[in-house]
Amino acid sequence: MLIEFRTSLDPELGVLATAAQRELADAGLRAGSRIFEPHDDAEHLVGVVHGRAVACATWRPLGPGEAEVRRIYVRPAFRGRGLARQLIVAVEEEALAVDRPVLRLELESGQPAAIALFQSSGYRPVRSAAPDRVTFVKQLPALVQ
Repeated sequence: MLIEFRTSLDPELGVLATAAQRELADAGLRAGSRIFEPHDDAEHLVGVVHGRAVACATWRPLGPGEAEVRRIYVRPAFRGRGLARQLIVAVEEEALAVDRPVLRLELESGQPAAIALFQSSGYRPVRSAAPDRVTFVKQLPALVQ
């Protein structure tokens, strides 16, 4: 998979965002405007396989030393190939490159596959403010200069 930076106005990113929202809504979860809100400081990554945009991730800086993983999405036909994990690594590398070694993520509790993916990637659950949400944090190792 080739991972490319895209703007929030990119049409392929928009298609992926719409698919992600529809999938959440179909599962009875909040489709949420939070998935791909156009933040001035957000970074959008798109995974391309054979010239087709099939996966995406969005993250943004928070306070000093912290970043938030907004969402990772992979089209259903491309799941099970490790693409989401590749996007997680790409987001982590980008966050480290701008000195943000603490990553945060919030998921709905009705997303067991996503929860398992992030837990297996080293994200640890922390207390969430909402009973239907799960908040995760990961402390990335410092870069060796």
